[in-house]
Amino acid sequence: MNLLLLEPTDFIGPNRARIDGRRHAHVCNIHRAGLGDQLKVGVLEGNMGRGQIIRLDQQHLELEVSLDQPPPPQLPLTLLLALPRPKMLRRIFQSCATLGVAELILINSYRVEKSYWQTPFLAEDKIREQLILGLEQGMATQLPQITLRKRFKPFVEDELPALIDGKRALVAHPYHAQPCPRNIEQPCVLAIGPEGGFIPYEIEKLADTGFTAIEIGQRILRVESAITALCAKLF
Repeated sequence: MNLLLLEPTDFIGPNRARIDGRRHAHVCNIHRAGLGDQLKVGVLEGNMGRGQIIRLDQQHLELEVSLDQPPPPQLPLTLLLALPRPKMLRRIFQSCATLGVAELILINSYRVEKSYWQTPFLAEDKIREQLILGLEQGMATQLPQITLRKRFKPFVEDELPALIDGKRALVAHPYHAQPCPRNIEQPCVLAIGPEGGFIPYEIEKLADTGFTAIEIGQRILRVESAITALCAKLF
């Protein structure tokens, strides 16, 4: 936990917050903080700053909070991600929040197993839990927007044209693709397929919508690695 992330319900006064549970345990057992110590804090969807511990017991701690710093800006990125294997989801949600992805849309693909959509890791509270952990790691406060789209063709035909309007549309594809652009400034929609990649039909549908295929080298990366590598190159 590089940032103690507070929620509006934690505040018991204009500049005073009380926390318990996981965050309390982390501050006491990992940071080994005590009365009078200062911590880096932020408010979910709000500013960041410092919090001084003014009260501490075995269940709760209270902080006097000063929030005078804006959070780092999110990337101007909408990530279209074919739903990965459930055991990868938690790491991917955390990574997206840490990297500053503004919007993540999980989509279907031919190589996505139908059973993946039934995983409990897609429950709203489970997603939020992992996003919070990612924000704490990345020292940011803005939650990515998460959307699920279970039907590929209707999504691409009916929603995607409006979504990419005015944005650069790219699809990661290791075959017959252009090198990944670097340090782009305009908003971007980036599509990443499942393990094994999008099938040719799906690549054609994305190309017809306006996507350009890009690659980042000869090595084939796992989805979670590809997200980090592509974000680093693009932004």
